[in-house]
Amino acid sequence: MQLFYTPQHARVGDVIPYYEDGKFHLFYLKNWNPYFGSDRKDGWHLLNTKDMVHYGPETAIGILGGTGSVIKADGIYHLYYCVFEQNPQRQYVCHATSSDLDSWTKHEEETFGPDETIYLPTDWRDPYVFWNEEENCWWMLLCAQSQGKTGRRGCVGLCKSADLHHWECCEPLYAPHASMSAYECPDMFYENGWWYLIFSQFTDHFQTIYRMSRSCHGPWKRPKTDSFDGRAFYAAKSCGDGNHRYLFGWNPTRTQNTWNFDPDPNHEGYDYKTYDWGGTLIPHEIYAREDGTLAVRPNPALKEVLTIQNDVKWAPMNGAWEIGETSAVVDTPYAYASALSENDVPHQGCLAFDFTFSEGTERFAVALQVDEEFARGYYFYLDPKRQRLEYKSAIRMHEQGGWTFQYDVELERPLELIPGKTYSMEIYIDESVMEVYVGGTTALSVRAYDLHDRKFGLAVSDGKVRFENIQLTTMGG
Repeated sequence: MQLFYTPQHARVGDVIPYYEDGKFHLFYLKNWNPYFGSDRKDGWHLLNTKDMVHYGPETAIGILGGTGSVIKADGIYHLYYCVFEQNPQRQYVCHATSSDLDSWTKHEEETFGPDETIYLPTDWRDPYVFWNEEENCWWMLLCAQSQGKTGRRGCVGLCKSADLHHWECCEPLYAPHASMSAYECPDMFYENGWWYLIFSQFTDHFQTIYRMSRSCHGPWKRPKTDSFDGRAFYAAKSCGDGNHRYLFGWNPTRTQNTWNFDPDPNHEGYDYKTYDWGGTLIPHEIYAREDGTLAVRPNPALKEVLTIQNDVKWAPMNGAWEIGETSAVVDTPYAYASALSENDVPHQGCLAFDFTFSEGTERFAVALQVDEEFARGYYFYLDPKRQRLEYKSAIRMHEQGGWTFQYDVELERPLELIPGKTYSMEIYIDESVMEVYVGGTTALSVRAYDLHDRKFGLAVSDGKVRFENIQLTTMGG
């Protein structure tokens, strides 16, 4: 069993979640490339789950097209999706209906493109449909580009309907004239007095982000931290079960050198490679803080399958560590201190702990797959000075990596870090996937291939840190 779902011979692309009768029905775009076996079936696939850990068998439903949405009205399921034309490039919205979520009837006569006085015909995809109580009609949000004077035309398009069959094009719901890309996979929901608008963009940033407003019409406020995760989590859409709301995205695989980024053709691993389209299904739980802003925490069902407790033992490398049964504390005001676990990093499991740091601490880290010299590994740095969680991979830690990657930060997440405050941290490992959660508010997805069957590490640079309640859990039989 996997902690995070990846189909055999393929990747999970954009997820279209629908919830009914205690079960999440996760439609998704399946990327088979480059597999061409006899079991390959293109298009939308349906995957059912109650907890986002255990999944039923998946089926192809015969819809060939791009991302969309699924709703139910008057006992009939409605599926909206998009199709593409080239030379010239145009995109269209399509409609299908079903009585059982498995067999779908396409209504080709209802296919429609944008009003070209408002929108460009090149981007008209990812339809998201929901009933708007305030307006007493159906709304459809779309990934679109508005007409405009500059190349920054990305927007969330809007159509309205009384019957789910005939749609009127309206002015964009959100058009800040800020992004070169169309805003992909739009999603919208109302909760506790706030409307939330979610979408993904792939220029300027490559992330799923959100805006919030007291009105479904806007204006749309950008929160201080407007993203849910980093580069390795994309095209996420949300769905609730009445008590919890989850955000379903994908952590991309890295199996191709698409942009000739790999500086070493003899390197046998994948950590140099560029990100693919699609990968592993990642569900984050999202919830609203008191001020209405959204925070991220792990799917609670993960802990229910990681039931084997493992003793964690640490060997100090540098610094005067105080090692307890479930703790490791070091005060190193003028140097770098490190400790190495006796345990190997499991192929599936979770390292969880609490940490507290003192005023003036430069930064500190938890590392995975570290060698016995405490050199190459995958490092998650907590950086109070810059108020962030930062990831550095092993490719940065030798001369070739240093020459090649001129940027300072590989992956990062904004994170408020206050001296003396205790924070929780959980790192879930599922083969090449690592999902990190800090403080029950912040997530960072990572894909790392090349190092395995090595150690955990702790490191502190110029400061004092307490790592406590350290637990390593793995999957039961």
